[in-house]
Amino acid sequence: MTSNPASDLLSHLTVLDLTRVRAGPTCVRQLADWGANVIKIETPDTAAADMGGKREGSDFQNLHRNKRSMVLNLKSSDGLEIFKKMAKLADVIVENYRPDVKFRLGIDYETIKALNARIVYASISGFGQNGPLSERPGFDQIAQGMGGLMSITGVPGEGPMRVGIPIADLTAGGFAAQGVLLALLGREKTGKGQWVQTSLLQAQIAMLDFQAARWLMDGDVPKQAGNDHPTSIPTGVFQTSDGYINIAVAGQHIWLRLKEALADPRLDVDIYDEGASRSKHRKSLNALINENTGHDTTENWINRLNKSGVPCGEINTIDKVFNNPQVEHLGMARDMVSQERGASQIVGQPIIMSESSAEIRRPPPKKGEHTSEILLEFGFTEDEILSFNEKGAI
Repeated sequence: MTSNPASDLLSHLTVLDLTRVRAGPTCVRQLADWGANVIKIETPDTAAADMGGKREGSDFQNLHRNKRSMVLNLKSSDGLEIFKKMAKLADVIVENYRPDVKFRLGIDYETIKALNARIVYASISGFGQNGPLSERPGFDQIAQGMGGLMSITGVPGEGPMRVGIPIADLTAGGFAAQGVLLALLGREKTGKGQWVQTSLLQAQIAMLDFQAARWLMDGDVPKQAGNDHPTSIPTGVFQTSDGYINIAVAGQHIWLRLKEALADPRLDVDIYDEGASRSKHRKSLNALINENTGHDTTENWINRLNKSGVPCGEINTIDKVFNNPQVEHLGMARDMVSQERGASQIVGQPIIMSESSAEIRRPPPKKGEHTSEILLEFGFTEDEILSFNEKGAI
């Protein structure tokens, strides 16, 4: 039902995309980039803020590639019937409304399941589809705070700090895409779809990982550690003669390599011998390392420490990230000809597969650009489409 898919892997799947802002579009972008026939359903009055900003903006351009767009008024009876007919033939629906909205519109999972038992229906919310906080509006920074991340981010004593990316949104979208693919694999066995649910809060808590396990298993409440790693000492940011460097010492064997590379006899004392003692004396240890690294350039330290088998790396601004030869080799900046901006680059897929690739085959669509084309594919006639337009359904 699609043309020019971005990949061969998911080209047999049709996805109805009802998502807005970031978490939902992040999920659907994964499906679109791997070839799914994604139909972005926009309402007649969709606000720019609901779409990741203005269409010509970098955020919108990065979120909505490889999709087609149609306008559909789900609040009209004709628009609702159009959607239901499309849902009968679709494989996946993704939405991130507040939990009650889909029920008010009459497009909730149980309603669609009655029309298409094979449908995989993914819902992303702020706090879950039910429960005492489910009706709260969810935003990334709220989830970062409630999910504990801001309490362990930042410099001790300077108050909570958000992460510099919308990590709850992005991970919720990633988990939702994973859930969709799992449900599609399950459908191959059972012939039935299912309702996939995740939320910003769940995703954020899952991303706490070992920090959450420290509390659940040991009763230890993690605190802020700034640029220091909370458990692997010394790991952090150290000043060089021309900037900064990250050094990561995980385990005793790497500590011994670092000591040898620094060749500072002041490090050969009992208080730095073992990990627990290094943690207790991390301030004095970091000061000694910082004194050493300050005597040479970032580049020279990276070369020296890598030869010694000590993990390290420069700390790049975003422009330098994309000028890095390894990043260029990995193809993380992908070319695209935008309808609004012309020749552009956007962020590529971080997954490499031996037999398949994810390409940028379509720039982000103009609003409603493919409405008639899509409706014809779903079996509506040109006269019906004209009538729907006159009634304000599309």
